[in-house]
Amino acid sequence: MFVHHLIYQGMADAIAFRGVNNVTYAQLQEEVAKYRTYFYQIGIRSGDNIGLFSRNSVEYVCSYMAIASLGAVVVPFNFQLTCREIAYIVKDACMKHIVTAEPLNIAEELHRYGYRQEVRQSLISDIKQQISQIGEMTPSFDNRLQEDQPCVIIYTSGTTGNPKGAVLSHKNLVANAGGLQKVLDISAQDNVLCVLPMYHCFAWTCAVLNPLLCGASITVLEAFAPKEALAAIKDYGVTVMYGVPPIYNLLTRVGTPEDLQGIRLLVSGGASLPENVARQFRQKYGKTVTEGYGLSEASPVVTLNPAGKTKFCSIGKALPGLEVRVVNSKGETLPPGEVGELIVKGHTVMQGYFNLPLETSLALRDGWLYTGDLAYQDTEDYLFIVDRLKDMIISNGENIYPREIEELLHSYPGIIEAAVVGQADELRGQAVCAYIVMAPDQAFDKKALKAYLQGNLAAYKMPRDFVAVDALPKNQTGKILKRVLRDQFTKDANDARVG
Repeated sequence: MFVHHLIYQGMADAIAFRGVNNVTYAQLQEEVAKYRTYFYQIGIRSGDNIGLFSRNSVEYVCSYMAIASLGAVVVPFNFQLTCREIAYIVKDACMKHIVTAEPLNIAEELHRYGYRQEVRQSLISDIKQQISQIGEMTPSFDNRLQEDQPCVIIYTSGTTGNPKGAVLSHKNLVANAGGLQKVLDISAQDNVLCVLPMYHCFAWTCAVLNPLLCGASITVLEAFAPKEALAAIKDYGVTVMYGVPPIYNLLTRVGTPEDLQGIRLLVSGGASLPENVARQFRQKYGKTVTEGYGLSEASPVVTLNPAGKTKFCSIGKALPGLEVRVVNSKGETLPPGEVGELIVKGHTVMQGYFNLPLETSLALRDGWLYTGDLAYQDTEDYLFIVDRLKDMIISNGENIYPREIEELLHSYPGIIEAAVVGQADELRGQAVCAYIVMAPDQAFDKKALKAYLQGNLAAYKMPRDFVAVDALPKNQTGKILKRVLRDQFTKDANDARVG
């Protein structure tokens, strides 16, 4: 099955998109066919890499499916990127076309990169006008396609160096949507809230592809705002919600149990869900948030807690059809309870990084994807993420896992968010630094916080510095950008020396 076939899984008169203006599956199919015809007429062909720049919308879905149906490859853009960052991806992916919700002023940046290829920008608003006049439709190209053909290139967030493009095939994406279905059992009676950005494959696979595969409905919101999201959940009868930890953290402080009364399933991903947030959410709403884990290179979902059998702080078990292992630096499988790197194998694993053979060879070894995440497995095969391998702090030769300290900080009264990073230290190699966001009505008492931690942490794990901030830097999926914190700390330290 190809990705664009998923729009044919629902009953023709069933609602595919539920909102102010409902869209049935039949209407969706007709619209995608018009988009495909338009894209073919402007010269988009199989194998072309096509940029897609837009916030969440039904038009985004139509554009994506139409591009994929031609055998072209979708390259979604994070709509928060600057012109320089967009231009880098355009050049790296060798683009000739961009489908966009707004004009992108990237000509100067492309020139700086030495990219001389003309890049045509097709505005979605113009496309909608043009397709209303389309008569005869361009036929399907399915007989020319293969399931292993690339469907999308997901550029990583670029937290270290330039972003890399993970190449995912039709088979990768459809397999992940199917594996997810075997665990979650979404049905045609469900309405799934898509509030996370569609350019990220967490939202795309979980809140778009999987519901379409099941013939379910989708309610699309452009972005998360508590008041609007809670109203949409109630007004449109949302039954399934995918979110990131900051969303669930915020919902513990706003809303009422009645607001989420109709939801039967809540799933968290994108970053680790602090235990204290999970417990507070369940205490307030009487509902358990199911935590999962994934990465773009695996389409993205790798593990998920089984329905009704959630373990706090666990990312659950591997999806059906995937193999996972926890290994040491030699690639040897570790016994339960021992921390090592999590690796995964299966039909959802990417083909590689676009035009980066060396990086691909480092990430993919003997068919296994090396995730760069440190984890351990218990005797019931539940997995627990300890930290990112690159975020582990080594102080005086001791391994320190930031998440352990962050969990303690989250349990301290008044702290609503926390991030722990390692900073260069001449004596110890690295020292621990904690960034803290306090609740608006709570004062930061450094002395009391240190006393609390000293009673719960070994001395070598104690943060040397505590920094109270108004907010932590995050990407669109709620992942804290620790590189930004490390860079800011270094800048502040340098400024202090100069001063």
